[in-house]
Amino acid sequence: MKNTLGVIGSGMIGATLARLAIAADIDVVLSNSRSPDSLSDLVDELGDRARAAHSAEAAEAGDLVVVAIPLHAYDKLPVEALAGKTIIDTMNYYPERDNRIPELDAGSLTTTELVQRHVSKSRVIKACNSIVFQHLLDLARPPEAADRSALPIAGDDEGAKAQVAALLDRLGYDVVDTGPLSDSWRMEPGMPVYCKPYMPEPPTDIKPEDLQQWIFRSPARPATVSAIKESIGAAARGPAGGTVLKFS
Repeated sequence: MKNTLGVIGSGMIGATLARLAIAADIDVVLSNSRSPDSLSDLVDELGDRARAAHSAEAAEAGDLVVVAIPLHAYDKLPVEALAGKTIIDTMNYYPERDNRIPELDAGSLTTTELVQRHVSKSRVIKACNSIVFQHLLDLARPPEAADRSALPIAGDDEGAKAQVAALLDRLGYDVVDTGPLSDSWRMEPGMPVYCKPYMPEPPTDIKPEDLQQWIFRSPARPATVSAIKESIGAAARGPAGGTVLKFS
């Protein structure tokens, strides 16, 4: 890639990818659903290589564009500003937040196929949706590191997948190609690769209401290419969607 990452949605995953990009000497243009002014604290933290903008400007500025918004807002993406761009889709389907989406529930589309249909002039790659934001930050390693982790990706455009793989390598990760967007369900909530490879097993006596906070505070565990391939291979398709608490 060149040297600017656009970010649409600057919550936990979007902000984490921005931090990794800045550490890798990549400029970042951040946006959210509110206003550029609402991102002033994050921009101040990231420094001179970061600025805030509206989502269409972030889309236009980015050599690659991260989309890290709730899935139910996918149809608000700036279609024309994203035309011709490679998009990294980090979104997951959580029905209690996103409401029911019939095509996903029927299994006729994956989440990223739904997004690709909306931004039909763009190239959409699924990535960075299957890891907790804190683990994503903590596990980044240089290429020669023995404990480097891998992230799964999926997409229909081989050139776009190569772009995203190059970015993730620069940010500190190997990649495992899961296949086309129609197979990206293997990376979704409830699948073996969803968060579990990067964290220890939760305590058996933990209360359900405490599990989310335990996950966010748990130590990161490196997951190699072979471990991620094994998790992807163990996936069996079931009902679409889940919650951050759902691992199996």
